[in-house]
Amino acid sequence: MKLKVLWVGKTQQEWVREGIEEYASRIRRYLPLEIAEAREEKGAAEEVMRERECARLAKLLPKNGRLVLLDEKGTLMSSPEFADFLGRNRDAAQPELVFAVGGAYGFSQEFRSRADSMIALSRMTFTHQMVRVFLLEQIYRGFTILNREPYHH
Repeated sequence: MKLKVLWVGKTQQEWVREGIEEYASRIRRYLPLEIAEAREEKGAAEEVMRERECARLAKLLPKNGRLVLLDEKGTLMSSPEFADFLGRNRDAAQPELVFAVGGAYGFSQEFRSRADSMIALSRMTFTHQMVRVFLLEQIYRGFTILNREPYHH
C-alpha cells in the first residue's frame, strides 16, 4: 500500500515543517509516503474558497485510492483503533490510502461525497498547520502498534 497525504496551503512555521519531515521519514520505514499541498484560496466567499480548494485537492487524487477526510464530524478513534484501520487497508491490498486535510473552511459537499470515510483527530479544534504533524504522528504510531514496537505504550 502507498500512502498519500494532501492538505491545503503551504506549511508556514519552520517547527511544523521539521515535525512533518521527522514523522514522514519515520513513516517511510513502513511504506511509501507522498505529501502534496494544494494552493490555498483567499479573498472569496467561504463556499467559493471550499469549492476551489477542493477542486485543487481533487486533481491530486489517485484513480485507485481510498479517500479519508480529516473532519471534525468524522469518526473518533483511539490510537489502537486507528492502527487497526490502517492495518485493514494494508491487508486488503488497498493500492493507495489518501488522507486529506481541508482548508480553513473545510471541504465542499461535492468533495465530501467522494470520501470513503471521515475521521476526526479530536473534538478540539487545532490549527491546520498543527493537524499536519498530529496526523503524521498518529500514522507513525499506528504502524508501530501494528508492528508491536515499543513507541506506543
